[in-house]
Amino acid sequence: MAGEQVASGPAAVDVVRSVYEAFGRGDVEALVALLDPGVEIRQSAEVPWGGTYRGIDEALRFFGTLVAHIRTQVEVDRLIVAGDTVVENGRTCGYVVRSGHEFAVDETHVWTVRDGRITGMHAYVDNAAMLAALAA
Repeated sequence: MAGEQVASGPAAVDVVRSVYEAFGRGDVEALVALLDPGVEIRQSAEVPWGGTYRGIDEALRFFGTLVAHIRTQVEVDRLIVAGDTVVENGRTCGYVVRSGHEFAVDETHVWTVRDGRITGMHAYVDNAAMLAALAA
């Protein structure tokens, strides 16, 4: 788009790192400040928090549904930057709220960063492993 500034390289990585840090601290205000008003979050509908969420209110619903089911921290193995896209590979580690069952599940997040804010996040998790953890 004309006039739109793309955060690339270190700037995009810093925004993504800040999201993980804010989520890890449970700092909703800082997390929201990093999201574009038109943010879109997508995750497979196989998991209870999956679906497509658009806008800040829906993004908060996504995160709220996620933490209602699991308490998790992302262990980042690698961040790959390609223009306004940052791909994170790692594991989501934590426990299932209902049962206390601990898990460490492989995941990938694909982030889009524009004008210093997150405009998109597509979350991919090893669904079979996550569903098994939820059922345990």
